[in-house]
Amino acid sequence: MPTSAEPQPLSASTEPYGRIVVRAALWLALLAPFFYSTYGFANWLASTRDHVGSIVFSWEHHVPFIAWTIVPYWSINLFYGLSLLLNDSRQGVDRLAGRYLTAQVVAVSCFILFPLTATFVRPETSGLPGFLFAVLGGFDKPFNQAPSLHIALLVIIWDHWRQRLGGTILRLWHAWCFLIGASVLTTWQHHFIDIPTGALLGFFALWVFPARGELPFAGFRTTADGKARRLSLCYALGAALALAGASIGVLCSAAALCLLWPSLALAIVAFAYAGAGPKVFQKTADGHVSLASRILLWPYRLGARINVWAWTRKLPPVVAVTDGVFLGRFPDAAEADRFGTVIDLAAELERPRDAPGRWESFGMLDLLPPPADTLDKAVAAIEPARRQGMVLVCCALGFQRSAAVIAEWLVATGRSHTPAQARKQLAASGRPVHLQVGLDEPA
Repeated sequence: MPTSAEPQPLSASTEPYGRIVVRAALWLALLAPFFYSTYGFANWLASTRDHVGSIVFSWEHHVPFIAWTIVPYWSINLFYGLSLLLNDSRQGVDRLAGRYLTAQVVAVSCFILFPLTATFVRPETSGLPGFLFAVLGGFDKPFNQAPSLHIALLVIIWDHWRQRLGGTILRLWHAWCFLIGASVLTTWQHHFIDIPTGALLGFFALWVFPARGELPFAGFRTTADGKARRLSLCYALGAALALAGASIGVLCSAAALCLLWPSLALAIVAFAYAGAGPKVFQKTADGHVSLASRILLWPYRLGARINVWAWTRKLPPVVAVTDGVFLGRFPDAAEADRFGTVIDLAAELERPRDAPGRWESFGMLDLLPPPADTLDKAVAAIEPARRQGMVLVCCALGFQRSAAVIAEWLVATGRSHTPAQARKQLAASGRPVHLQVGLDEPA
């Protein structure tokens, strides 16, 4: 996973390129027939139904038919194969293929469960556009709409190349991808609702198979912690309610489908508490998160930010503890600017884009006891950070995770002789603290 939100240049390959090409060719040999067979089956199944519905906004009737945009529409097929072939490692090929496969499986499942149809009838076309429309019509039917697999694949392929291009070429790539995205409307292949749902699917595929770093489901084990289970159940219930709202609300207005976004975000958080852990937030050691995490989890992070404001609006954002170490809530860029180093324990929140200075992130899930190894690493980071200026140790509210780290640091460095004394020292700072058992033992 990149250490920042900015596109990263293509790294030099450490593998023989021939092996990479062979791996890509094998994947293409699997993906191509899988695509046409499953896509065709979903089309056939929908065609056997007596009625297939549609979701169309009234303004879509004013979208013009622009025949030449079938060229950028078709170009995604070229980039689909090239993206596999032009990779820097076999792992890169595997992860890109995993994204393709994820998008395909989810989209086709949706086409089978709730098919929709395109309602516009294209006018006759001639020349190259006419030929391309004729080829497209040979296998494509109007039933596979939301989520748009075309848009999902576009998100995956756009992200693949934005990390490998720069300068003018990158700007041209963005422009061409915009044309590909717009072409699903101007060729009358899709209705608008297919675009945001397809984009959500594309970012989900990017999240499932990140370009770098650990896979979110790798090493998953169901948690044995009772509190974690309860929290997972609460988030899963929230996801289910949002999904039900989208399913029922769409009968009145297509706008209800926007609830799919928070439903997916809450499901991911439920997965974290169920046993996947902080890695589902895809946060790097310097506080940045992946683009997929930023997009998918935006509704949850918005709620988390509101929660921070609600609980801390009447409190000072930070309080001094001792020797240049401060305890506080998750800072904005201006608050972070006061400190030489920010030690961040909130796995769920992203470092402010324009936050200066050093930032060290040790992700922990909220409301749960900190894992011992993560706690030890965070404690060990404080002393070296003090040598470079004032240090802010923060989590979301500054009540629990950050307080636990500072309390451990106070004891480990002899600034407090017992956990109970450390707790009293933190309480004397004037900020509410809620420490786990072990730091609340009597003196």
